[in-house]
Amino acid sequence: MASTRDSIAAAVEAVIPGARADLERLVRIPSIWADPAHAADTEASAAAVAELAGALNPADLQILRAEGGAPAVVARWPAPEGQPTVLLYAHHDVQPTGGDERWTSPPFEPTERNGRLYARGAADDKAGVMTHLAVLRAYEGKPPVGVTLFVEGEEESGSPTLPQLLREHHELLAADVIVIADAANPAVDVPALTTSLRGLVDVVIDVSLLERPLHSGVFGGPVGDALTALTHALSSLHDEKGEVAVPGLHANTGTDAAAKNVPDIPEAEWRAEAGLVEGAELLGTGTLAERIYHKPAIAVLGIDAPSVAQAANVLLPRARAMVSMRLAPGEDALAAREKLAEHLRAHVPWGAQVTVEPGSGVAEPFSLDADGGAYDAARRAFSEAFGTATVEMGIGGSIPFIAEFARTFPGAAVLVTGVGDPASRWHGIDESLSLSMFATGARAEAFLLDELRR
Repeated sequence: MASTRDSIAAAVEAVIPGARADLERLVRIPSIWADPAHAADTEASAAAVAELAGALNPADLQILRAEGGAPAVVARWPAPEGQPTVLLYAHHDVQPTGGDERWTSPPFEPTERNGRLYARGAADDKAGVMTHLAVLRAYEGKPPVGVTLFVEGEEESGSPTLPQLLREHHELLAADVIVIADAANPAVDVPALTTSLRGLVDVVIDVSLLERPLHSGVFGGPVGDALTALTHALSSLHDEKGEVAVPGLHANTGTDAAAKNVPDIPEAEWRAEAGLVEGAELLGTGTLAERIYHKPAIAVLGIDAPSVAQAANVLLPRARAMVSMRLAPGEDALAAREKLAEHLRAHVPWGAQVTVEPGSGVAEPFSLDADGGAYDAARRAFSEAFGTATVEMGIGGSIPFIAEFARTFPGAAVLVTGVGDPASRWHGIDESLSLSMFATGARAEAFLLDELRR
């Protein structure tokens, strides 16, 4: 076994330079599917992934899409007799940059600094794409188990057509084990299985108090304004400790294995990574892991109101805001959204008219018990590759499609992994990938396929 593992590790090491070069090629393509101006770039990104997969002689290679959806690449290497089939998932679409001028280096020009590769998509999730391809290259296109490579193109938009795609191609995508390379590890040298994710809902609150703008000197005092009424409601969303104050929401702190097993997060390190200004306080109570992974969180994402530069001495008749809420594992997303809406309606003062409408999407929270042969195989493979025990952890973010995979293929073991770390800044400015963890993650996945063969 040792010699086999040694040969696998050597094969992975040999392909990493080429995989890194192809990762740089992929991140140069601004595949922002959420922006219609980049639709052609997303098509080009899918074509590039298909070309890389095609070089490994799959038995089947297709670019698929559901009606109105983004291009997804599917390539298949059939299972040797008696072996399981493993679906390797990643996505090739990326988030908008948040402003190119705010990046230290251009977001679509990969740049190495201090052992990290900086670019939009370097970690989320083109590193996942190239991790899978690096493993297939290490096996020279002849993996020890069946492999279906599935690279989606609209994850950053909430995977709206994925359910239809899974229904239409159910037999093509069916697998015994599903490996989702779209998560992160708690540290560069600590591998993790993600066993819980928070859900996500949002609402738009619209407050009206006047028929028209009024002179603030003539009417101010006895007459209020819609923006101030709105801010009263928004300020009610948290208590004095920063805990979410919407009644009836679920939290599972102290009971979830993932909350107990995640390594401690040093507060000073977390504060620095978050970029908190001096003197800013952390919200809520409990451990950082509990607050990040296993409690709800609320943020106001946008307000429709005049900018400071456009402000005038008038009482505003109407104001709107979008409120986003992350949900603890175990919560029901639609029920939680209604609780948020009820709370907002109840806290708009002065008899103002208020409507609260659902936002554009719903992501159910997700949790699993990582028990069984596939999970044991993953722990062994990852621990051996990293030289550190594998932990179970949660993710504060939301990945809606994971629950969709679990529903569509209820007999499959779902392994949520990835090659991000807390410094990766997914969705943020200066997103980056640890190049050392990229190599180690590919070795871990190669070991995993070997373990599943056994």
